[in-house]
Amino acid sequence: MKRKPKKGLARLMELAGEKKTLMVCSAVLSTVSVFLLLVPYLSIYCVLAELLRHADDIAAVDAAYVITWAVWGVVGLLLGYLFMYVGGMCSHIAAFRILYGIRVKLADHIGSLPLGYFNKNATGKIKKVVELDVERIELFIAHQLPDLINTAVMLVVIIVAMFSLDVWLALACIIPMVLGFAAQFSMMAGKKAKAGLKEYFDALESISTSSVQYVRGMPAIKVFGQTVHSFRKFYQDMLHYRDFSLRYTDNFERGYVSFKVILLSLATFFFPVGVYFLSKDPDHVAFAATLMLFLVLAPGISTPIFKLNSFASAMTTIAEGVNRIDDMLKEQPIPEPDNGHKPTGYDIAFQHVSFSYNEQGGNEVLRDISFVAQQGKITALVGPSGSGKSTIAQLIPRFWDVQKGTISVGGVDIRAMKTGELMDAMSFVFQDTFLFSDTLYNNILAGRPSATREDVYRAARAAQCHTFIERLPKGYDTLIGEGGVHLSGGEAQRVSVARAILKNAPILILDEATAYADPENEYEMQLALGELIKGKTVLIIAHRLTTICEADQIIVLRDGTIADRGTHRELLARGGLYKNMWVAYTSSTDWTVDLRQEKEVFG
Repeated sequence: MKRKPKKGLARLMELAGEKKTLMVCSAVLSTVSVFLLLVPYLSIYCVLAELLRHADDIAAVDAAYVITWAVWGVVGLLLGYLFMYVGGMCSHIAAFRILYGIRVKLADHIGSLPLGYFNKNATGKIKKVVELDVERIELFIAHQLPDLINTAVMLVVIIVAMFSLDVWLALACIIPMVLGFAAQFSMMAGKKAKAGLKEYFDALESISTSSVQYVRGMPAIKVFGQTVHSFRKFYQDMLHYRDFSLRYTDNFERGYVSFKVILLSLATFFFPVGVYFLSKDPDHVAFAATLMLFLVLAPGISTPIFKLNSFASAMTTIAEGVNRIDDMLKEQPIPEPDNGHKPTGYDIAFQHVSFSYNEQGGNEVLRDISFVAQQGKITALVGPSGSGKSTIAQLIPRFWDVQKGTISVGGVDIRAMKTGELMDAMSFVFQDTFLFSDTLYNNILAGRPSATREDVYRAARAAQCHTFIERLPKGYDTLIGEGGVHLSGGEAQRVSVARAILKNAPILILDEATAYADPENEYEMQLALGELIKGKTVLIIAHRLTTICEADQIIVLRDGTIADRGTHRELLARGGLYKNMWVAYTSSTDWTVDLRQEKEVFG
């Protein structure tokens, strides 16, 4: 029989793993602190009872007895806070370790997912789950869970004490409290509340996604004179969140106000009962002391009830957050072989490969692609925009898996290789370069973390970026990105080339690596790449056709199929798509703008 998957708090405990011991210690210490913190209430009762017994003769009060109970009250209070502090430390340590474990688990899992997952799910949504939802778990374990244990134990002890002192007073106090709590709890934890909570999380994810887009699109927003009001997606998401919050608040306003009024007015229910019984026997000193104690305990019992109410709300929030974390963890990673095969060489072979970004098939962007990129040779991919060049390059490292056909490296199907070994065999230089918000040195070092500082300098010189790095405020230790300097497109691309040179992998994939190079540096970049590609399997996605004239093989793509293949000279001699592209490309160098005509057109 298949075991039903755990949800909510049970699933959270499962995620906690070996950190349960710390959580149990926190629970035990919190429980002990409750009993210690109730000692002051007991001391007040004993002192009051002693004073009432000798109300007609204060001089007869046992001073030593009163002082002893006063001291016990202070000691209980101090020890209670000490145990509460130690328990809180245990829960915090457990929370941060669980937080670390969940985030590492999520990061590892996300890294194993196909890129299609990131196409279907916006960055803001993923960011919200990894940051906000996980952060809520830390808050829950570190603060709310110890409070729950503390509150539950205190509530039980107080209720037992009340019933042991006087059943009628206890009933008069407990019955309205239970009714108010039941009404509020059903509103906070019922189906309607869960549906509202899902809508709340969806609204937060939408705001997170659109805010990321808003910030990233700031240059375009400024250029076109947009504002947050005219950036419709972000503005509409904020309006939706506002309207939902107001509607949610209105739905629970009456119930919560009634609940709060009842809890803060418990004396209104039990005091008339106490006065009634006391009026029958005015000399009943013990009952008078009990009534006085109930007046002291009433505010004390309302605090745990308020905490339980907030816990019910927090529990539904945590359950929804855990569900979303689980949804991410349930996403199927790219299958990994149990025993990876190692290639004997580094030829790349496509055999009848067809691929669609839709997992169910249809709308194929590649159809029946077959070619071999030989080791030590340069293979270039050319074709109009949308012909499938970048898709071919991204299938080689298994960013996606093909639906038909096979891709092999050194005669081994890449699906039979360990992902780590496959990635170790490849270096990439993409047109859209990504650099970490870190030092330039660490960005280059990412190519081979075990490299020496001299190796990094050597790679930077080969990539023609050593000179401009030395001119920066802190040289190689200069921070780039947020909080640091910003590099031009050409500078960032040269840093990316340095990273690839440092890695020195046997397979090199270049997506127009000189796209952002200025004219005076392009020649030097070509020399650097010439050193980089020696003896390697090189696959170049070419936009500037002049950069691949000497390629050993040029694959011409059109609408996801191979339209032609051959060397530059062979393709020009045959005519067809490649020749048309070449003519268009070389003719573009002669284009000029007639400023006089432009002036006439635009006035």
